[in-house]
Amino acid sequence: MTTGKPRVLATRHFPPDVEARLAANFDAVLNSEDRLYDGPGLIKASAGCDGIMCAAGDPLNAETIGSLPDSVRMIATFSVGYEHVDVPAATKRGILVSNTPDVLTDATADIALLCLLGAARRAHEGTTMLRTHNWVGWTPTQLMGVHVTGKRLGILGMGRIGQAVADRARAFRMQIHYSNRSRLPADLEKGATFHANPDDMLPHCDFLSINAPMTAETRKWVNAERIARLPKGAIVVNTARGGVVDDEALIAALKSGRLAAAGIDVFDGEPKIHQGYYGVENAFLLPHMGSATVETRNAMGFKALDNLEAFLLRKQAPPDAVKAS
Repeated sequence: MTTGKPRVLATRHFPPDVEARLAANFDAVLNSEDRLYDGPGLIKASAGCDGIMCAAGDPLNAETIGSLPDSVRMIATFSVGYEHVDVPAATKRGILVSNTPDVLTDATADIALLCLLGAARRAHEGTTMLRTHNWVGWTPTQLMGVHVTGKRLGILGMGRIGQAVADRARAFRMQIHYSNRSRLPADLEKGATFHANPDDMLPHCDFLSINAPMTAETRKWVNAERIARLPKGAIVVNTARGGVVDDEALIAALKSGRLAAAGIDVFDGEPKIHQGYYGVENAFLLPHMGSATVETRNAMGFKALDNLEAFLLRKQAPPDAVKAS
């Protein structure tokens, strides 16, 4: 039965408040079982749809987009990153693409600090010791980790999230170093030390936080050569994109003791992560949960809906349209 409203396919099971608004304003095709679509399945499911509300990991590559029904006019991704959507292919088809910027900053920065502290203080090993009934009591040398307060933190990528990480780290009296495509104004820099060449920053990093976007230039940026430039016993934190890290190099450095630890929330090829991570106890691992608060996930969904409603209901330009580069 047609409702007269634009039809929108939800490729995933989204938070209840988000789906309620989607169903109220559109002829919503929901995915309550949260089944994962492959390309052909997504093409079939979008039959008769005006828009698609997708999420990270959906196979909206050039092949899939090239075969979408002619009715599809917009793709709104429930994410800041949009590397899973081939924007040039969508543009060629006349399909608009939007994302959800500016709503993940605090949640992701919080997780970055959790990864930093969890790695430094050997949280994984401690909880494992308890849950496997192997804790025999306090000892003077048990699980000695790395002190955080007063140490040097290098941040690769000083956008909103990088700045929020720096603000939190200052509560631990950490000395902030950063590298960014351009230097921040003094009021945003807040006394941090700028390095125009990120390689020059590495020797000053007791901790290195990756907060840079995934680009051709940042692909496997954290490699063996750059790890060798870090002080021995440094800690690497990645809450940005898994592909920024060379997994083989990081795992080797963790096993050899070149790095004291790592805190990681994002992985290349997730959810099929490099098997080597499972065997290193000094890796504090989280399952891509940087934005996983009720408030943040709702904000992401509402921003995606803001874009869909602007274009499909009011014939306006989506406020967060992504342009093909």
